[in-house]
Amino acid sequence: MITVLVLGLLLMSSLDTTAAIGTCLGLQANNLPSYQQMVAQYKQYNIQNLRTYNYLGGLCQPLAGSNIGVMVGVANQDLPGIAQSQNTANAWVQNNIINCRNVNFKYIAVGNEIRPTNNNGAAQYSQYVGPALWNIHNALNQHGLGNQIKVSTAWETGMLSNSYPPSAGQLDPQLSSYYTPIIQFLKQTNSPLLLNCYPYFSYKYSNQISLPYALFTSPGTVVQDGKYGYQNLFDAMMDAFYSALEKVGAGSVSIVVSETGWPTAGDKGTSIENARTYNNNLIQHVKKGTPKRPGNIETYIFDMYDENLKSPALEQNWGLFYSNGAPKYPVNFN
Repeated sequence: MITVLVLGLLLMSSLDTTAAIGTCLGLQANNLPSYQQMVAQYKQYNIQNLRTYNYLGGLCQPLAGSNIGVMVGVANQDLPGIAQSQNTANAWVQNNIINCRNVNFKYIAVGNEIRPTNNNGAAQYSQYVGPALWNIHNALNQHGLGNQIKVSTAWETGMLSNSYPPSAGQLDPQLSSYYTPIIQFLKQTNSPLLLNCYPYFSYKYSNQISLPYALFTSPGTVVQDGKYGYQNLFDAMMDAFYSALEKVGAGSVSIVVSETGWPTAGDKGTSIENARTYNNNLIQHVKKGTPKRPGNIETYIFDMYDENLKSPALEQNWGLFYSNGAPKYPVNFN
């Protein structure tokens, strides 16, 4: 109990609002705190943004009036109906945005990690992303919210066919029929791209990436790319994506990091110490931006809680908190 109290005091701090740090709220666990307790923890630790992967449901009431910024998800399986019917999109917005009164919605993520060539089960929804973006946006416009709540979709770095060096970043040309309408939508609506960016997985699957480079602890430049020097992998991955967007005429599109984090157990390089190092360094680093794009990067850390119903074990251990709500390690949000 004393250990938990000490960790809790260390984790609690005043979040620098310019840091724009949030956490992802995955719910695939059977021993999580109640919705009221979850929102109370966000307030207690002054975590100012929250991402969910589906409609809020029972979170609506606890979040009302909290001013916690919310990125709410449209589940992949809901995309066909929304894409093919404006009425269905209108109903989704009415039920899940308008009826959640006094909730500070910032973004609607229409689908997560959908890519035609992805083997994660989401490829089947690729054709629906573009039309669903427009239908959700049009539904928001009916309530005068089209400029206030931004609509986007969450990609993963597999969208790139080349990422090294960062200046050579390129979206996979084979996916152009998929990504072109999405990018056009983002440009026309002045919406950011949502990007799930995981240095951990690049480190896990490569024998050429050092742990310090992935954890923001390299003592000096690791990759020199023209006038830009890269001391950490996160910057290199982000700038590869910025370069890729520029190559398709979307240099004006900003990026919100909709997921990033480091697991505490389950596979190569996992430990509480590595997770503590990555997430604390990340919070400080995103205030400064990347070599190519200086300035704050709005970022959501995955995950708020461990999710014990996922598999394999690696997927269960990303939480800043254990699934019962106890903090795992100190996090400095200042």
